[in-house]
Amino acid sequence: MPVPNSDGRRRRCSSMARNGIGVFEVLLITTRDSGRWTIPKGWPIKNLKPHQAAEREVWEEAGVAGKAKKRALGYFTYLKTLGDGQTTPSVVEVFRLKVDELHLEFPERGERAVAWLSPVEAARRVQEPELKGLLMRMLKQALR
Repeated sequence: MPVPNSDGRRRRCSSMARNGIGVFEVLLITTRDSGRWTIPKGWPIKNLKPHQAAEREVWEEAGVAGKAKKRALGYFTYLKTLGDGQTTPSVVEVFRLKVDELHLEFPERGERAVAWLSPVEAARRVQEPELKGLLMRMLKQALR
């Protein structure tokens, strides 16, 4: 597990995927423990830049292959529940991902539900207030 930042929060990497030509859809997955809806995310990976770690996470958790932008789309914070039941404050760096391929076979297949949704529907399903806000900002940017 990574060392906390100077503010005590642990950094995580995530992808917010775009699917379709000119259509913005958000990839949501369910968590393995509680089954709540969220975006693919994970701890930083040694020797990978944050956007590259986000590409790996979206592949492992949802079978999506693509290229993430190097610059973060945004951030959100939440309390990550660890395996021992303790929680740790985490900040998630979110990257926009251009989808190249969708695979039926991937490492965490069968462990999570996967759904492609409009930003509005995705915002309704996720619990984290800051992630809801990020999804709605994404929608506003797409409408420009």
